[in-house]
Amino acid sequence: MTLQQLEYIIAVDRFRHFTKAAEYCRVTQPTLSAMLQKLEEELDTRIFDRNQQPVCPTPVGTHIIKQAREVLVQVNRIKNIIEEEKHSLKGTFTLGILPTIAPYLLPRFFPQLARKYPQLDFRVVEMKTADIKKALPAGEIDAGILAQLSGLEEYSNHHLFYEKYFAYVSHSSQLAEKDVIRTSDLSNEMLWMLDEGHCFRDQLVRFCQLKSAQASQSVYHLGSMETFMRMVESGKGTTFIPELAVMQLSDAQRELVKPFAIPVPTRQIVMLTDKDYIRHTLIDALVSEIQGAVPKDMLTLKPGQAVI
Repeated sequence: MTLQQLEYIIAVDRFRHFTKAAEYCRVTQPTLSAMLQKLEEELDTRIFDRNQQPVCPTPVGTHIIKQAREVLVQVNRIKNIIEEEKHSLKGTFTLGILPTIAPYLLPRFFPQLARKYPQLDFRVVEMKTADIKKALPAGEIDAGILAQLSGLEEYSNHHLFYEKYFAYVSHSSQLAEKDVIRTSDLSNEMLWMLDEGHCFRDQLVRFCQLKSAQASQSVYHLGSMETFMRMVESGKGTTFIPELAVMQLSDAQRELVKPFAIPVPTRQIVMLTDKDYIRHTLIDALVSEIQGAVPKDMLTLKPGQAVI
């Protein structure tokens, strides 16, 4: 039994898919499968039921995976103690990040980070807030990037930046003629919104008082912000996008962007780590890289902005 094999079974449990687990572990799928089969032969038991789709642990496999996580957490703590003592910026670092942040923030800092710290094996997993909160104490990720919410006191919190929300309005919408959007303007709109469980959606529902719209047929729930934007561009309804997304738009797309009236809804983007996480040198460097990759005026909260 090796630590590498334990990492593989945890990856398969996370993704419930051998190919995706292999991609995450940066090995070929046959290599990962062969290593897991070898472990199962050594233990004389099946860890995963391969006949189910998605693949899932067997009853005894669930216990093995739990123990593997505990072993790897302790091993990684030993490695982190040594790396922090050296003020090192190398090793493996796994980051969980919200899907509503990842496509707009990662391209801004990840390429430069990879060039600057070639010995850092930086891995990224898109996760919802609830999954980040579970993964941190379990040692499945080293840090998480998400929007600041209440109930995060048990984690170490590192401020990154503030990000305004904007409305993305189709030409056929009654909002298209407005210079700014007020929450009262949204009551009769066809709204494209993320599913429940996305803090991006939940914060806007509260701020814009969309409970009545939430229960009506004018709100459509899907899973991708980019899908909503394409729907708006085709001439249907309104959706909401974050500030960094606006910066990636073409001139034609920017014509569909409408700012909110004061107070402008804003989210605070933070990095969370477990309170016991020891690699402060690495976290400080990562925070610095991210803050250097966004416009300086996003680092502080401006008059007229309201954190929601």
